[in-house]
Amino acid sequence: MAASTLRVIDGGVATELTRQGLDLGDGLWSARVLLEAPDAIERVHTEYFLAGADIAITASYQASYEGFAKRGLSAQSTNALLQRSVEIAQSARSRVLRDQPGTTRELLVAASVGPYGAMLHDGSEYCGDYGLDEDALVDFHRERFTVLADAGADLLACETIPSRIEAAALVRLLGERPDARAWVTFSCRDGRHTSAGDSIAACARWLDKVPQVVAIGVNCVAPGLVESLIHELGTGTTKPIVVYPNSGETWDAVAQCWVGTADHFTGYVPRWLEAGARWIGGCCRTTPDDIRSVRADVDAYEARLNDS
Repeated sequence: MAASTLRVIDGGVATELTRQGLDLGDGLWSARVLLEAPDAIERVHTEYFLAGADIAITASYQASYEGFAKRGLSAQSTNALLQRSVEIAQSARSRVLRDQPGTTRELLVAASVGPYGAMLHDGSEYCGDYGLDEDALVDFHRERFTVLADAGADLLACETIPSRIEAAALVRLLGERPDARAWVTFSCRDGRHTSAGDSIAACARWLDKVPQVVAIGVNCVAPGLVESLIHELGTGTTKPIVVYPNSGETWDAVAQCWVGTADHFTGYVPRWLEAGARWIGGCCRTTPDDIRSVRADVDAYEARLNDS
């Protein structure tokens, strides 16, 4: 996995599942579909690979022992579902490579490690005000992190992390799995700070020194913030900068819906590449068509680099 390679990440898995008519209206969100319709998840992963994604992120973001326990599942059953989330993405990759034998891109599977706030299902991953210290967050994440690290994914996607303190908990766990590799991406309140108010440049400088962290960036942020965040990240790291914003709408945790006006994020992609982003995709409310557009911009940018 060459760090310098330009890569395209997939888009919103939950968005596509909803478009297929599946009900994601509870605290498990897309993880609910692991229980009820795993074939639908595989179809979505396949669609994103065919649209040009190099990396599929598993449907484990909102999967937690606490959430599945409310559905009557044991810890052992939850372990199996976490492992299944990786197997589903791997199966989609195998299908694409079998049906598209001319594919030369390296296709990867990233196991999603969502924040503590995803389990709460109250939008707190966009503020980070958990009232927990680092040790408590290590305890929360440990079992799920271990299962996903052992499930055979190519890397872990520690994503929508609102604060340095939660990132530090995950880095501690990463150190317990010396063969594991991960990216860490933050949710952000503006063009310079994480959702909890940490300097994103300082977070980049710190993570740059962690060998197992292979890329650093932001996700599920408004597209208009991304260029500034790329510049801030670039002051602190030489590792690939990864960005996969949402549609520009805002999650209303009370009404349990997205509000506001979408900002068509794909129009920004050439500027993000020029600013220094190297892994680009989409998050909530983005689609395979968006990823198809990202692929075209990345390919065009790479062709210009090769010609220069």
